[in-house]
Amino acid sequence: MPEGTTEPAAEFDYVIAGGGTAGCALAARLSEDPSVTVCLIEAGPSDVDDDGILVLSDWMRLLDSGYDWDYPVEPQERGNSFMRHARAKVLGGCSSHNSCIAFWPPAEALDDWAAMGATGWSAAEILPLLTRLTETVGLRDVPPRDPCGSAVLEAAALAGLPTVAFNRGETVRNGAGWFQINASEDGLRNSSSRAYLHPILGTRRNLEVRTDCWIAEVLFDDGKAATGVRYQRADLTGYDAVTARREVILCAGAIDTPKLLMLSGIGPTAHLREMGIPVRVDSPGVGANLDDHVEGLVFWEAAQPMVTSSTQWWEIGLFTTIDDGPNQPDLMMHYGSVPFDMNTLRRGYPTTDNGFCLTPNVTQGRSRGTVRLRTRDFRDRARVDPRYFTDPDGYDERIMLAGVRLARTIAEQTPLKPWVARELAPGPEATTDDEILDYLHQCHNTVYHPAATARMGAADDPMAVLDPQLRVKGVTRLRVVDASAMPKLPAVNPNITVMTMAEKCADLIRSS
Repeated sequence: MPEGTTEPAAEFDYVIAGGGTAGCALAARLSEDPSVTVCLIEAGPSDVDDDGILVLSDWMRLLDSGYDWDYPVEPQERGNSFMRHARAKVLGGCSSHNSCIAFWPPAEALDDWAAMGATGWSAAEILPLLTRLTETVGLRDVPPRDPCGSAVLEAAALAGLPTVAFNRGETVRNGAGWFQINASEDGLRNSSSRAYLHPILGTRRNLEVRTDCWIAEVLFDDGKAATGVRYQRADLTGYDAVTARREVILCAGAIDTPKLLMLSGIGPTAHLREMGIPVRVDSPGVGANLDDHVEGLVFWEAAQPMVTSSTQWWEIGLFTTIDDGPNQPDLMMHYGSVPFDMNTLRRGYPTTDNGFCLTPNVTQGRSRGTVRLRTRDFRDRARVDPRYFTDPDGYDERIMLAGVRLARTIAEQTPLKPWVARELAPGPEATTDDEILDYLHQCHNTVYHPAATARMGAADDPMAVLDPQLRVKGVTRLRVVDASAMPKLPAVNPNITVMTMAEKCADLIRSS
């Protein structure tokens, strides 16, 4: 340990590293047992009584704010090198930072995970957990109060996407509808922090939550058993350590969990040696397999005044299957009732104060990227390289092209025509595949769904960082539960899936 490091401040049975979506849910579930003690450590501040976090309709203000790690991406060969990955720096993690679009985990996605070696994660084994999750995290339908949105749904139905309701027991492969959101009727988000933690803060003596404490590394004994974590104190005067008698569980997300593993000596040997970090476990899958939902944009100036209030401004989802055979939709679009020029203005595209958009995204993309250390200093941001549109068969580009063309087809339908003044991006002059792809490469965004960078899989899978019990292979008493543990992304917004994973992890720990 560096000079100035103190002895552990306390001991707990379980230390949870990261107070994000999974971490808050897991801390609440484990601390239900009064015979165990739990410490939850979060780098960001608390969200308690912070309306800047809790008021859902204000969520877009959180992007590039003090609550956002705001990770840059490495220069992209075929993608938007200006893009930023928003990751939450606050208790509740991305559930305190996102638009609260709420989808049950698709049964087909879970069965895919099981087929990829994640034994115990099939739909039959995981979906029953939704009962206790939804009792804790309230979901509700977005009220249909946006007339442009209603026109989008009517137009989509004419284009072959019938109007549907989500989370009714079946994965929608072709259809469009108002989202469900995890938010209360008064407009406050039901983040994992608010839903799981707020009701018990100060009432469970066996749970301690430490905010503004940035974890530097996982600590191990000589037998490769995780013994705790070392973190920078909130007052920045030095470091403390906390000991875990039973387990350490990493819940730092798809960027910071692999970063923390590598800082702790678990990762690809060559990269760790390049960073000057002693190798504890050669684990080539750490920071590999970065999956994401890449997002395009078709943006219109509205011919009528758009709504001036909304639950969260992105209230409708549209799904379809472009190819024959996939068990999940391969294309999704979000409808936004706001101007969205974050990636187009710098490229010279016109904008407006009164507009709307459809944002096609590739739900089952095949491009894969990496997360790597920038230096051995935990305070330096990781190097995030999504490698958008680099899959060798051009699948991601093909699906995205189909999405842009479908969005335009929807806009041409009679119900939506009265709302369209003009297309601002990519603009009517972009008609060929090459012209649209050039626009997409320069101006795409992300749906902010990085995943699979420390994925679980079969015990004999050399690229699986975790076994199906979420245990880090090569060491003991260390688990991971967050989006990094996914074998691959589901076709939907994954935040509720991450909460469900935390529910499963709590069961795995309690039964071990």
